[in-house]
Amino acid sequence: MRDTAGGPRVLLKRLRELMQEPLEPQERLDRIVRDIASNMVAEVCSLYVLRADSVLELYATEGLNPKAVHLAQLRLGQGLVGTIAASARPLNLSNAQEHPAFAYLPETGEEIYNSFLGVPVLRAGRTLGVLVVQNKTMRHYRDDEVEALETTAMVIAEMIATGDLARLTRPGLELDLSRPASFTGLSFNEGVGLGHVVLHEPRIVVTNLFNEDSEEEVRRLDRSLGSLRLSIDDMLERRDVAFEGEHREVLEAYRMFANDRGWVRRLEEAIRNGLTAEAAVEKVQSDMRARMLHMTDPYLRERMSDFDDLANRLLRQLMGRGPEDVAASLPKDAIIVARSMGAAELLDYPRDKLRGLVLEDGAATSHVVIVARAMGIPVAGQVKGAVSMAENGDAIIVDGEEGTIHLRPQSDLEAAYAEKVRFRARRQEVYRELRKKPSLTKDGVPVDLLMNAGLAVDLPQLSESGAAGIGLFRTELQFMVASTFPRAEAQERLYRDVLEAARGKPVTFRTIDIGGDKVLPYFKGALQEENPALGWRAIRLTLDRPGLLRTQIRALLKACGGRELKLMLPMVTELSEIAQAREIIDREVRHLSRFAHHLPTSLKLGAMLEVPSLLFQLDELMKAVDFVSVGSNDLFQFIMAVDRGNTQLADRFDTLSAPFLRALKQIADAGARNHTPVTLCGELAGKPISAMALIGLGFRSISMSPASIGPVKAMLTELPLAELEAFFKDNLMAPAQGTPMRALLQAFADDRSIPL
Repeated sequence: MRDTAGGPRVLLKRLRELMQEPLEPQERLDRIVRDIASNMVAEVCSLYVLRADSVLELYATEGLNPKAVHLAQLRLGQGLVGTIAASARPLNLSNAQEHPAFAYLPETGEEIYNSFLGVPVLRAGRTLGVLVVQNKTMRHYRDDEVEALETTAMVIAEMIATGDLARLTRPGLELDLSRPASFTGLSFNEGVGLGHVVLHEPRIVVTNLFNEDSEEEVRRLDRSLGSLRLSIDDMLERRDVAFEGEHREVLEAYRMFANDRGWVRRLEEAIRNGLTAEAAVEKVQSDMRARMLHMTDPYLRERMSDFDDLANRLLRQLMGRGPEDVAASLPKDAIIVARSMGAAELLDYPRDKLRGLVLEDGAATSHVVIVARAMGIPVAGQVKGAVSMAENGDAIIVDGEEGTIHLRPQSDLEAAYAEKVRFRARRQEVYRELRKKPSLTKDGVPVDLLMNAGLAVDLPQLSESGAAGIGLFRTELQFMVASTFPRAEAQERLYRDVLEAARGKPVTFRTIDIGGDKVLPYFKGALQEENPALGWRAIRLTLDRPGLLRTQIRALLKACGGRELKLMLPMVTELSEIAQAREIIDREVRHLSRFAHHLPTSLKLGAMLEVPSLLFQLDELMKAVDFVSVGSNDLFQFIMAVDRGNTQLADRFDTLSAPFLRALKQIADAGARNHTPVTLCGELAGKPISAMALIGLGFRSISMSPASIGPVKAMLTELPLAELEAFFKDNLMAPAQGTPMRALLQAFADDRSIPL
């Protein structure tokens, strides 16, 4: 762009003035294209805007037939304009009519023009339209002219995003930015949520686009880049497990981008063309995202999210903002949309405003999902592309039953889901009526339905769900949501609150189960392990760090004074671990007795059966403890040699497969013959079909999320147990004609009208 024509800074200054003037949208667009044409010494400047029906409509022009505005149209991919929109890349041609994609629109009168420069109008890498300049003379536009037109297109993108142009759209048509979009992922927690998007790590909306002093903006950029690089280096120097393996690879990618001279040069160039540092980051981020979206190399496409995250970190550095700013101004019907997040981060949001959770990554057994279940909110996971397509405030529906989400849904779809919510509410009313009824099978066999918990937020659901007690209280969640190790007094206070809320119902406390995928960022003693799920975790860790276990045992003993204490050890592999833990417990009992503390009336010690080695010492195990709890999530993971957090394998193996059910049958039988109570805790207990299978295998106590108790109890009251036991006798060891057990169980339920 030549200085004699005004230059990019003059153009941006003029655009800033136009944005501030009280003009009607069409008049503002007409003035913008006129000023661009004048500044670039172009005979034509045209703006095409992408509609929701994938048609590019001419919204403004200087030089073409003005009567063609809002009439001239090109499909996505049609002609030069359609090609630019589809590829999200500029086209710079000296003889446009020779290009194979050229399409002549007679109503525009553009046949006399030869040179052509078109750039996509991008926002967050998403194409919203195309901006074009043309000249009669055959010429190739220079790189600085391309850059200037791209910068101008960014300003227009913000006009589109703010909804200014919606008033120009003809009745019955919508712009692409408001286009409904649906995504299919996996169901991580049932339920339906209607609300509005809250991006967990939101894109920063840049409102100050034009700079007054380029050199000062470059200095601001340098300072923020320096701070960003230092923070990344600091995280990489940390030696705790939170930043090893995949986490470290992501940070290394961040460091590579943050030190990339090409990236920094493009940022500085955008600033010198008249943008603020923030606007420069947004422009370069959007350009990069559009290019990477169209790359075929899967590795490079995966790196796109790393680049997005880094650019957002830099924007927050420049603007002095953090994600907590969004949490402070939530809508009353917030649905959190995130690539991934931790359990503690979800708890930062006020529960009364949450209606759902959407994750691009994660697994059904990840801790944020476990916490979401405890909070009773629907969760859809593995919803790829949700973050980039969503904007803060967009209407959204989360269908946790199907694992689908609907962004900006049409009114008829919204009405259908509103009816689905009302239907679920009526069904929940039926479940509430079941609360007071005894938990018996159709033929009168009692089964204890317990709930899993781990935080104070879970406790009100004990009475609301009608649970017979808490079958698994995950004490480690208190540690995971804290910034430092909880003091003994805080632990004791929580355990006492749990027992008070239980009002005499049984509570089983599991000792702290950290390590593996349960990382405490403040715990510096953890090792770097290739396979942390198989490594130093749970009882293995606490026996090696007995101070942790002693503090917790002492807090539990004090909190349970005058009551029964049921204590369970996680991830027991051999019986000697139970003996070592019992020694620590006995020592703490003796210590508190010396100081006349009020002790529990009885202490029952149990073990979690989640390591397959215990399957080969079942009778010895049953004699060594007062009760056993099967941790079905980990036991299935270890038996099938499948990482439960691996999204590629999340649905590959069936928890109702015959081999796994046979292992569970052995456990139930061993408990019965040794008169040792056996409970199963885990996701298997929370689905009516798998709960039915457990009861048929001999389990008379199962523990699940509070929301699952109603549906499981509805199944239980219609279950003829004697018939199910006969079914397993005929099918467990040799399923009929190789039919999967799940299909056989479904048919059994269908034949007897058992609600699943």
